[in-house]
Formats: sequence, structure tokens, C-alpha cells
Amino acid sequence: MQMGVGAQPVDVRSQPAAEARPDRNSGLDALRAVMTLLVLFHHTAITYGASGGWFYHEVTPNGSLSSHLLTMFVATNQAYFMGLFFLLAGYFTPAAFRTKGSWAYLRDRLLRLGVPLLLFGLVIGPLTVALAGLASGHAFWPTLLALWQRGRFIEGPLWFAEALLIFGVAAVPWLLLSQRSTAPQATAARFPSNTTLAILAVLTGAAAFVLRLWWPVGTSWHGLQFGYFASYVVLFAAGCLAARPRWLKRIPRRTARIWFGIALVSLPLLPLSAGVWPPGPTNSSDGGWTVPAAIYAFWEPLVAWGLILLLLVVFQRRYQHLVPRWQQLAARAYTIYIIHPPVLVGLALAWRNMTAPPLLKFAVTGIATCVACFLLAGLILRIPRIQKIL
Repeated sequence: MQMGVGAQPVDVRSQPAAEARPDRNSGLDALRAVMTLLVLFHHTAITYGASGGWFYHEVTPNGSLSSHLLTMFVATNQAYFMGLFFLLAGYFTPAAFRTKGSWAYLRDRLLRLGVPLLLFGLVIGPLTVALAGLASGHAFWPTLLALWQRGRFIEGPLWFAEALLIFGVAAVPWLLLSQRSTAPQATAARFPSNTTLAILAVLTGAAAFVLRLWWPVGTSWHGLQFGYFASYVVLFAAGCLAARPRWLKRIPRRTARIWFGIALVSLPLLPLSAGVWPPGPTNSSDGGWTVPAAIYAFWEPLVAWGLILLLLVVFQRRYQHLVPRWQQLAARAYTIYIIHPPVLVGLALAWRNMTAPPLLKFAVTGIATCVACFLLAGLILRIPRIQKIL
């Protein structure tokens, strides 16, 4: 599973043109805030026994019930929540480009995405690695200094900022062409049909399967796991295309219900396939010409489409106005995402010698991390001018 799964920089101000859109969408603000907290629980699950890449593993995957449950939790998250962040980022990109212009848009992306990426890669990432090393008996300061001396750049969860920066730059030619287009505003365009969504899911699954022949799940290049990028590219592009007709605000409830039903039916197929084809060198689901790899590749978009559509409908219906606490969480979400790795690792280390069931530790550490990051983010955002970046 991909480290960072979020995450994303998820504060509304970190998304392209959150500040540029005329009508604030409280439902999407709330959804991004909740998904940010889910990122924290996602990494907590890996800490206590789920499969996946993370800085610190107190419990390694061991075939126990708790390990299986946490792995399924992580796999389900991975199927949709980073894709959801890319969808939302793409949705706000055209408005940012129109409002700022090309050069100001690019400067804004470098500031809001590039600066946090550098900060994490050079400071927070090495600090987290050194902190995690305490569990193996490595001294903190010598480890940190060694990482700096070797020039280690650790993307960690900020791979998302790196990817979004690439996507944002790559989208500029299309944005320039669409800006010059004389086509009428397609605000009345119909939402894509179920057939279109199904074809898109199949094509996304096929692309993921092919990508994983070269880049199996778990392999990365500068923090980017290309095996997951089929859905990321598709959903970012879909977000850009959905901006003009505002499709995310006009999702038919029937469509959301149908695809959520498909997601529910699809969810058990992954663990069932593992029972039929036990994991091993010839049955890897991470990539290759194997049945489990094909099932995993096509399973992801079926689950993703259903959960994403349902969440978009539910949150926009439920959160039409945000109370102050929700507004605070939305404003701090990006900062929470950036700072959560050392906070989570530190809290997990603080009670690693206490005996408790992994699921209990998962719940307690996850909640404590959310609270600690929320409070710490509030303090950080009081620093003068920091809000121009965060």
C-alpha cells in the first residue's frame, strides 16, 4: 500500500483555486477534513499490523484476525481516498487557472505544494525516520545527522504534493486551450451515464494491471508508486472535466446508490480471492500475470466509484453549513496532513511497551494522533504569513 495515502494536502486553501471559487462548498470542505483524519487512521493501521509502507511498524502483518481486518481497512482506503483527493483537486483547477492566469497559477502551485514538499523531504521526513529508529535501538541525533549528511530526501505522505504539482503543470496546455475555446458553458451537460462510468472503471482497472507489470504495488520512484496512478490520473482528469458543468454538485442520487451497491458487492471479492489463490510468489496481487493481480486491479475502481459518489452526495447534502469546529478542522487539514507522521510515530512509541490488543492500540493511538495534530496545527497556523502556504 502507498505511504501517505493523502492525504493529501487537503486544506481547502491547498487545493487549486479553493480561494478562487465564488461559492464555498461546505460539503466538500467537510469531506476533505474527514478524509484527512482517515489518512491518520490509515497509517495507524499499518503501524499495528496492516500491510503497507510506513515509518514505524510495531506489529508486522502476521496472519492474525486483527492483521487481516486492518489490512482490509487499508486496502479499502487505498482504493478510493487518494483518488477522491485527486478528483477534488482537478475539480478546482480550472477555476484557479482562469482566476490567476498561467504564471500566477504555477507560482501558487510551487508555493503551496513545492514548499511543503521540500520542508517534509528535508526536515520532517528525516526527523520521523530518526524517531522511528528509537524502536530499534538507534540513537536519534546521530541517525538524523547521518540522514542529513547523506542528503536523504524523504517524500513520505508528501508524495501527493509531488504528484499534484506534476499534474497541475501537465494540465496547463489543456487549460490554455479550454480557456481560449469559444464553446458555450456546458453547465447543463448531463452527468455521465452508468455505462460511461462502467467503461471508465474497466479501462482504469486494465491500465492499473498493465502498469503493475512494470511497477508492482510497493515499488516507487521518488516516492511515487506508479502502480496506483491509473485511477489518480483518471480521477484528476475527471475532476477537471467536471468543473464547468459542476457535476460534483449534480450527482444523481440513483447513480450514487447503484454504484455504492456495486462497491458493496465488490468488497468481499478481494479477501475471497486471497482464500482461493493464497498469496505467494506465483499468486501475488501486487502485480504480474496473476489472477490475484487482475482481481485487485479491477476491484479498486469498482469500489472507488461507489464510495466516492456516495460520499460526495452524502457530505454535500449533510454539510451545507459548517459550525465553527468543522471550519477549524477544514482550515487545519493541510497542516494536519503534513505534520502527522512524527506525531503518530511519537505517540505509538510512547506506549509500545504496554501490552494491549492491536485493535485497541489502533483506536487509541489513532484518536490521540488526530487530537494532537489538530491542536498542534492550530498553533502552527498562528505563525505570521504561514497561512499563505498552509
